[in-house]
Amino acid sequence: FFGKYPETAAMVADYSDEQLRKLSRGGHDPVKVYNAYLRAIETKGKPTVILAKTVKGYGMGEGGESRNFTHQAKKLEEQSLLYFRDRFQLPLTDEQAKSCELLKPAADAPEMVYMRERRAALGGSVPARNAVPTGITAPSLDLFKESLQGSGDRAVSTTMAFVRILTALIKDPEIGKYIVPIVPDEARTFGMESLFRQVGIYAPMGQLYTPHDADIFLFYKEMVNGQILEEGITEAGSMGSFTAAGTAYANYGVPMIPFFTYYSMFGFQRVGDFIWAFADSRGKGFLMGATAGRTTLSGEGLQHQDGHSLVLSSTVPTCHSYDPAFAYELAIIIQDGIKRMYEL
Repeated sequence: FFGKYPETAAMVADYSDEQLRKLSRGGHDPVKVYNAYLRAIETKGKPTVILAKTVKGYGMGEGGESRNFTHQAKKLEEQSLLYFRDRFQLPLTDEQAKSCELLKPAADAPEMVYMRERRAALGGSVPARNAVPTGITAPSLDLFKESLQGSGDRAVSTTMAFVRILTALIKDPEIGKYIVPIVPDEARTFGMESLFRQVGIYAPMGQLYTPHDADIFLFYKEMVNGQILEEGITEAGSMGSFTAAGTAYANYGVPMIPFFTYYSMFGFQRVGDFIWAFADSRGKGFLMGATAGRTTLSGEGLQHQDGHSLVLSSTVPTCHSYDPAFAYELAIIIQDGIKRMYEL
């Protein structure tokens, strides 16, 4: 193997026959893998490639080593288990190997000592989340009195009803500062322009230009301390903001209540994995699928006709989904949601 080229022969010129017999493939040699990785991270100013030679089904012996059917192998026969035990010098009896007993090294074994040292260097054992109770309470239904009474003879869209509820929440002296309106694309589509003047659009450097609608009452007002996150056409970026706000209760002890309002068709269908990650992070907040179409409004063409978000949302176990049509339903759902997030 090494004698084919002078360069490779020189690499093992001082190896004994016994050392050559014990050589393993580089990709399965912990020392070689470690050294290759160490050299890679120490190399500066140029890319590094590690070629690690491995064998499919390594250690399975006749049960599947270097065979294509390894991917379909669900179990090993007894002889293969014994071979595996012997090959890796595992301290198991024949019966223990055949019954696949778990093997845990002694507490003072070098590998156990090493793993504990590395874990300590990384900050301790598996991270634990200890969220401090925030003391926040959901507002009473009196805050939503206008929504509970109905609109009388006037027809009001569900989205418009939501904006009124959102406005009431922002004005609430107790929880108003914790409300985070997040909008991808254009907030005017959802009738949120009234909030521009009230709380402003967050911009870290403030308003650095004159908006084209500066001469109207509800102009596009950006502020250093603005409360609306107007993200532009990026549902993914908005989900980043939604996640930051929705997990702030655990990371910073600040009980934020984000409302991510988006075109309904571009929620679960576009950023479903991010929504799953948000739930997996124990995030808290409201996903508002607006302008869904298929009801009173047809949306912006057939591509906006969303009739299946509720089906997709069922794939996220901690996401409680609703399909409200009336303002009073929205008020009850939102109040109950805040209560479940921070009181129960």
